[in-house]
Amino acid sequence: MFGDRFGLAVDYARLLITDGVVRGLIGPREAPRIWERHLVNCAVVSQMIPIGASVVDVGSGAGLPGIVLAVARPDLRITLVEPLARRTAFLSEAVTALGLDTTVTVVRGRAEDVVDGPPAGADVVTARAVAPLDRLAGWCLPLARVGGRLLALKGASAASEAAEHREAVAALGGADPVVRLCGEGLIDPPTTVLEVVVLSRPKPSTGAAGSGRGTAGRSGKRASERGRSRRG
Repeated sequence: MFGDRFGLAVDYARLLITDGVVRGLIGPREAPRIWERHLVNCAVVSQMIPIGASVVDVGSGAGLPGIVLAVARPDLRITLVEPLARRTAFLSEAVTALGLDTTVTVVRGRAEDVVDGPPAGADVVTARAVAPLDRLAGWCLPLARVGGRLLALKGASAASEAAEHREAVAALGGADPVVRLCGEGLIDPPTTVLEVVVLSRPKPSTGAAGSGRGTAGRSGKRASERGRSRRG
């Protein structure tokens, strides 16, 4: 998956299991399985992204999948969107240490806060274990161009989420969510992705959907706890 940039992937893995663990971005029990559960799990999603695409990674956390995609695919232009200061600090340091400055930008903020900024109009928006699909679509679809896609990395609940939240996604301008499996034959289990194509320009989410995300200045503790649960 990483080709001649495998060494760069090794450097990133080392950052995750050292600084990432110390700073609470990765659980210590994740270190022994950092490759299969995290790096390769994210890297296989690159198969769904066109050459030269612009990508926004929402709720990037420790850089999963955003930094992994940047390592595997130097042709991509990637923006990492993350509200918490300690996470954006780690992301910025990792981008510099890995020499990804020319293709990766780190933005501190919630998806709702940057919808009118440079990240908007992306070809692809990614998110990994951030929120249920209805809320996630409210945050992510406004960042994609019409014809662009949301690729939400999910687990076993993907099919039920697709069925349950189909109407909510449609109201936000998205097509019916489709379950895709990435990396079949490479990893077991393969990575499950919910793909939503943007059919019309959605409006930024407001109210309950937007209030679920923490910022550095609001509910930092709760946001930190959510981050630990979603990242293992």
